[in-house]
Amino acid sequence: MKIWLSFTKGILKENPVLVLMIGLCPALAVSSTVRDAFGMGIAATFVLVCSNIVISLLRRAVPHQMRIPIFIVIISTFVTIVDYVMAAYSPSIHHALGVFIPLIVVNCIILGRAEAFAYKNPVLHSTMDGLGMGIGFTLIIVLMGAIRELLGNGTILGSPVLGSGFEPALIMILPPGAFLTIGFMMAIKKKIWGEK
Repeated sequence: MKIWLSFTKGILKENPVLVLMIGLCPALAVSSTVRDAFGMGIAATFVLVCSNIVISLLRRAVPHQMRIPIFIVIISTFVTIVDYVMAAYSPSIHHALGVFIPLIVVNCIILGRAEAFAYKNPVLHSTMDGLGMGIGFTLIIVLMGAIRELLGNGTILGSPVLGSGFEPALIMILPPGAFLTIGFMMAIKKKIWGEK
């Protein structure tokens, strides 16, 4: 049962964006379209799961005083893999995400889960925690991307859905639109599910 809880808590109860409010920089910066948000979510999830696995495997061998630099080296290895794979196989998403791919190295979600969970728990629990947190992060930024793209462009995944008479709200694809969207999402989440 604990393994299932390790997985599910990151999706809603401890969602990194809506509840813990970590990883907001990429969530706000790359959520102007569904495609970009999904690309960032997949990249962050891959790094989160892989780094949690390796850190959990090495947790007994890592000296407590050296853990943060070691975590960053492990995380940056997986970020480099993601960066090169995206550049090779999806150059348009790689270009759209730009500097936010290398910044995954210092993403609070990934470093926070390494420190708070993977360093203290067995591999299977750490894997499920990383997967749950990654899915929770991805779901929220994709939803943000859908809202912002729909209201800001009248499209979803680049395809028009609101017809030719729709007047887009340009603010939604600009940075203030990201803050408005996440603010409303947090308010709705608190209204429906309460504080926790």
